[in-house]
Amino acid sequence: MLKKVLLLGVTILASGHMAFAQQKPLTTNTGAPVGNNQSSKTAGENGPVLLEDVHLIEKLASFDRERIPERVVHARGAGAYGEFESYGDFTQYTQASLFNTKGKKTPLFVRFSTVVHEQGSPETLRDPRGFAVKFYTDQGNYDLVGNNLPVFFIRDAIKFPDMVHSFKPSPIYNKQDQNRVFDFLSHQPEATNMLTYLYTNLGTPANYRQMDGFGVHAFKWINAQGEVTYVKYKWTSLQGVRSLAAAEASAVQGKDHSHATTDLYEQIGKGNFPAWELSVQMIKPEDLDKFDFNPLDPTKIWPESIAPSMKIGKMTLNRVPGNFFEEVEQAAFSPGTLVPGIEPSEDKLLQGRVFSYFDTQRYRLGSNFQRIAVNAPKVEVNSNNQNGAYSDRGKNSNINYEPSVTKQGTYTDNKQYEYSTSKIDAETMQRVISKQNNFAQAGDLYRSLSEADKKHLISNLAGDLGQVSNKEIVNKMVSYFYQADADYGNRLIKALKLNKAEVTGLTAKN
Repeated sequence: MLKKVLLLGVTILASGHMAFAQQKPLTTNTGAPVGNNQSSKTAGENGPVLLEDVHLIEKLASFDRERIPERVVHARGAGAYGEFESYGDFTQYTQASLFNTKGKKTPLFVRFSTVVHEQGSPETLRDPRGFAVKFYTDQGNYDLVGNNLPVFFIRDAIKFPDMVHSFKPSPIYNKQDQNRVFDFLSHQPEATNMLTYLYTNLGTPANYRQMDGFGVHAFKWINAQGEVTYVKYKWTSLQGVRSLAAAEASAVQGKDHSHATTDLYEQIGKGNFPAWELSVQMIKPEDLDKFDFNPLDPTKIWPESIAPSMKIGKMTLNRVPGNFFEEVEQAAFSPGTLVPGIEPSEDKLLQGRVFSYFDTQRYRLGSNFQRIAVNAPKVEVNSNNQNGAYSDRGKNSNINYEPSVTKQGTYTDNKQYEYSTSKIDAETMQRVISKQNNFAQAGDLYRSLSEADKKHLISNLAGDLGQVSNKEIVNKMVSYFYQADADYGNRLIKALKLNKAEVTGLTAKN
């Protein structure tokens, strides 16, 4: 019997001859066979093309609509499938079923991304990296949407559109402009911590496998008794963390501007399945006011001395998507995609994201985006939501509301999974949080760096600040870094060749 290998529809026989797989008939989108896919129907050999050529019109119209709006942020990305294995039973903290049994496995999909830059941009650019995980749990989908850095630039969602506008290309010149970036950031002293992380070499990961991930925000875990625990998530790469210095990033970009995607897919293809351990830090509600910062502030980390990490499971990626557009580009994540036992905290940035992410996916993909295969849960969906573009719910019932005296074919809620309750006795207001403490953690981070990492940080940061023509903006930014650590600020002053006497606010907080 001849041995054969099937590759791209071609069977290679042991004799060396090729046997092609039988071709399938070409059809229109409605399944009708196509008679001629080479020539348009015309009025005579040299006459005009006829509008009645249905195949031509459908083919062009479909082509015209191949592109959907790209994500406003996180446009450039790569994805992979895998599974999560729980390390234990954590029902004392949360009703979330993916954490309720030791050894329990939950399928998942991950999308890694850059944040600011557009589709097709180099993956070497300095930028936070998105780290979004969709768990297909037996209670419905759960999205853990985070970044590769543990904090963020701002603490209130009302600033988010302005921040992204300043980071994106100039509306006049259509290129990113550090004058615009730092003009905005010079008014956000809370960004000092994030900027210190970003301008270390962590801002240019070597690939997607060798970087950690963070949920950034605090979330609430709720157990069956309604007891609340605040948690922060971290994914720790079992491949280790590897970053690129600026010169290395330039060299890599010259060879492959999709180096991180290439690396991820090649390693999975070789069977070198990347893995991360998931850990949580915990704080009880009664302890939230015990620290010199607000634990719900996303510009802050929770030091291990305050909230030790506990490992709760491991994620392994083992399969590459079969179709990039359908599975990676159409993958839709939201921090509001939650399961019983997990709720948003009162973090003002997170509260805004819970709305904004769902809203942007409805705009990009349509009102039924959760029905797309990569986004669809693995459990039955019983909802009275209906219609909209591409609706395929297939519900056959005259009752599309609740409650109803009719029992057959209708749905009811489950009081076991009601939202948690909390007491609120406060006046409405619009003001910044009281415990801002904008610079202390940035100083702690700077002092924790090796001398080589400090040099890279100063070089990277001075490189971008040096492009800012407005000296008032530069001086203000340098004053923030000086307030984090005097040595940090002094090195920047030297690197930027500033007159220290002209830099206001030089009061170190360390």
